[in-house]
Amino acid sequence: MSDSEDDQNGVPLLEDFPEPGTAEQPPSAKRKRDDEEKTESKRAAKRKKFKKAATLDDETLDLELGLNHAIAYMDGRLVADHIAQRTKRFRPDLSMLEAEELHISAQAITETSTWEKRRTTTNLADFLEHFAGPRRKEKGHKLSDAAQEKGSPHTLVVAGAGLRAADLTRALRKFQTKDSMVAKLFAKHIKLKEAIETVKKTRMGIGVGTPQRITDLLDDGALSSSHLERIVVDASHIDQKKRGILDMRETQAPLVQLLSRTEFKERYGAEDGKKIDLIFY
Repeated sequence: MSDSEDDQNGVPLLEDFPEPGTAEQPPSAKRKRDDEEKTESKRAAKRKKFKKAATLDDETLDLELGLNHAIAYMDGRLVADHIAQRTKRFRPDLSMLEAEELHISAQAITETSTWEKRRTTTNLADFLEHFAGPRRKEKGHKLSDAAQEKGSPHTLVVAGAGLRAADLTRALRKFQTKDSMVAKLFAKHIKLKEAIETVKKTRMGIGVGTPQRITDLLDDGALSSSHLERIVVDASHIDQKKRGILDMRETQAPLVQLLSRTEFKERYGAEDGKKIDLIFY
């Protein structure tokens, strides 16, 4: 019987068998190998993306001025994404519901990327005048005015540390008068009880403090948000270790907790005079 006859009768030919060591893998094994290759490819792309991001971060950090210039170029969406990513990184144990409660929407954040000056300490007063002044004028008020109610500022400035809060307080002294303090809401040597007593006695237009101390004063009721028009976050400033208020768990977590308070979130998108502007400097 010829080879062709064997083939026609269903008998396998020699060439039908693979060479030793080249046996064809079953479909399931091939799919597994393909999936592993895809996974490794995605991991490599992710590593490359992170490496590129780290390089860009290094390029935007200015240790001489103590600034992260990247914040200045972020619109509301990018700032919101940045905060959400940090929250996920620092608090991976959050449930979906808890994460949603802490979420700051892009619509809540005031667009400031048009500001062309560097976001240094000395330029904060000009920045505040540029983004807050017009609204105050519409109401017939100045940034140097304050409500009659004690402990009820129109502006809260949030810094990452007490010393930084002190620097920003000095930078905003031009808005202080005998009837409207630029109040420092944090100092290491001042206990919370003393701070509460001071705030209750102080008529202030602008309050400057750290996230946790501001939260404590609000929880106590000494600090009121009834006349609050804006919250300014000192986001561009970095320390010698290249860290800003959004880069450390000990400052980012309480900051997000503060910004996501119900009394604030309900007013971020308000149409009436109760609106609170959320501004990142």
